[in-house]
Amino acid sequence: MSTTLTLVILAGLLAVLYGAVQARALLKASPGNARMQEIAAAIQEGAQAYLRRQYTTIAIVGVVILIIVALLIGPLAAIGFLIGAVLSGLAGFAGMLISVRANVRTAQAASEGLEKGLSLAFRAGAVTGMLVAGFALLGVSVYFYVLTGPMDYDATSRDVVDSLVALGFGASLISIFARLGGGIFTKGADVGGDMVGKVEAGIPEDDPRNAATIADNVGDNVGDCAGMAADLFETYAVTTVATMVLAAIFFRGTDAVSAMMLLPLAICGICIVTSIIGTFFVRLGKSRNIMGALYQGLIVTGVLSILAIWWVTNQLVPDGVLDVNGQAYSGSSLFWCGVAGLAVTAAIVVITEFYTGTGFRPVKSVAKASVSGHGTNVIQGLAMSLESTALPALTIIIGIIVTYSLAGLFGIAIATTAMLSLAGFIVALDAFGPVTDNAGGIAEMAGLPPEVRVSTDALDAVGNTTKAVTKGYAIGSAGLGALVLFAAYTEDLRYFSANAAPGSFFDGLGEVAFDLSNPYVVVGLLFGGLLPFLFGGLSMTAVGRAAESVVEEVRRQFRENPGIMTGEVKPEYGRAVDILTRSAIREMIVPSLLPVASPIVLFVVINAIAGKANAFACLGAMLMGVIVTGLFVAISMTSGGGAWDNAKKLIEEGHFGGKGSDAHKAAVTGDTVGDPYKDTAGPAVNPMIKITNIVALLLLAVLANGALG
Repeated sequence: MSTTLTLVILAGLLAVLYGAVQARALLKASPGNARMQEIAAAIQEGAQAYLRRQYTTIAIVGVVILIIVALLIGPLAAIGFLIGAVLSGLAGFAGMLISVRANVRTAQAASEGLEKGLSLAFRAGAVTGMLVAGFALLGVSVYFYVLTGPMDYDATSRDVVDSLVALGFGASLISIFARLGGGIFTKGADVGGDMVGKVEAGIPEDDPRNAATIADNVGDNVGDCAGMAADLFETYAVTTVATMVLAAIFFRGTDAVSAMMLLPLAICGICIVTSIIGTFFVRLGKSRNIMGALYQGLIVTGVLSILAIWWVTNQLVPDGVLDVNGQAYSGSSLFWCGVAGLAVTAAIVVITEFYTGTGFRPVKSVAKASVSGHGTNVIQGLAMSLESTALPALTIIIGIIVTYSLAGLFGIAIATTAMLSLAGFIVALDAFGPVTDNAGGIAEMAGLPPEVRVSTDALDAVGNTTKAVTKGYAIGSAGLGALVLFAAYTEDLRYFSANAAPGSFFDGLGEVAFDLSNPYVVVGLLFGGLLPFLFGGLSMTAVGRAAESVVEEVRRQFRENPGIMTGEVKPEYGRAVDILTRSAIREMIVPSLLPVASPIVLFVVINAIAGKANAFACLGAMLMGVIVTGLFVAISMTSGGGAWDNAKKLIEEGHFGGKGSDAHKAAVTGDTVGDPYKDTAGPAVNPMIKITNIVALLLLAVLANGALG
């Protein structure tokens, strides 16, 4: 094992150790009084029951796909698929286990002061973040070591490349199920509970008389925490694998291939260390600015990461300029690509906060529009969701141009790796959100003093923004990561065509051109372009059906048990949880399999109609269509939904009429629309983009192996 790979594995272990130590310290904090512990136990029970049923369902699908991968590609790829799937599921489950125990402790800490509440909630998020980064890095680096060390495979061989891609596929498959299933659950509960509780019954959010309240808090953990953990695990692992695959393709046969394949692993490893250091700089200063405290840690992490990436690139990349097929590479050019990736991250964070933060024009404009009524609130929210796509897209465009001019497609891959190297800290910001949201719910249901709810509401409002920021980061990195996967597809296609054995599927294929004068390329672009919209539509419909079932159940309980409203009778919380669990598991299957089946079906159909050259061109164009429209759909939904949510919170703080006003009722309607936008359909498009590209890569491996030839 090389020294670099050893250090990378140690960095992954350090992340897991950090998570374990912080988790142990967190569990020693006070869980509050008996009533708070009773509520927290109900949330824990519901979240664990849901994830067990979800993962059982996913496991059935996963085993079928595992067998298919083993038969069509080989046992090494099947093992890679299994590693990716198991670790992705583990990352999500671990995130849930921490958040459902941190919520009640955050509520108790907030009763002792805002600073204590912030510290505990962020440390809980940091546990999840570091476990996600640690598991992902260990999964890729350890399996790479096993393949190239004990098993003695050439690092650039098809066995190694296909096995790593299969690992990414396993992570992606679990991620899309977890993201979508958790999103359907959480937003079905949230929307259904709000419609009956806030709008019809006129009771506050998280009121214990609402039967959907526990289900809503369960949903925060299985959707925002477990779902996002699995999502960013997948993005982290897939981007690292895609960069290694490109290195194997571009530098095959050169002395630099080993260093270039290890470079993305080394960047991720060293940035785990900088992320851990950054967590210690999250402190509430004299300004009492919660967002400022979180950004302080992120800025420290970013600055240290720049220095760390400079050191890594100079250590691994050979001195001087390396020329490969007309493209020049050097340590300095790859370093600046990494800096560009970090700059894109910073820009997306700032832009997303601008569109979702309560102190800026977009959210204020949606809140102001609520004064005129429900329709104007929805119109302004939609306007902001559409507008919010422009600046992130321009940022990504600039990032692509800069990095491509520095080091070609591999430069774009290194920039994307640098973006994902901060995932540990970014996930900490995201997991902070559901923990503070649950803390507020527990404070409300347990009847804690109003000043506690003031502290938890302040943390929750920031949590809404951090969740939106994380989603923007995940989507932006997914767009660039998918572009790297598309580059791997085109380079793989060129490699298989140039090295085709006589009589193989690729024999006689020649150069495949993605020319817009070819109608099948246009067909691929249109087909790929429709997938995110169709996927989003199916996801929104699923949330609507789940919410309808919750509305009916809560109405039934209010109707049949009048004592619930007087506080004399306790609602049947478990019924709402069970209804949502069954609905989410049932509804997630078809949308989740859409990106898996679509590339295969398209290729088979076009191959039968127009031959393999047109089929490969059509498939490649489809991948680009998915990337382009998926990026805009996902950003629009997540930023627009965040703006709707925080517009409601801005009104609840006393602006534009305050709680109970007509403006507040209109804002609740907008938030009801925005909830499935930002927490179900939009975020789930992220893994959907990448899984489509990964399936295309695996299809090439299957055809190269002659399994379908």
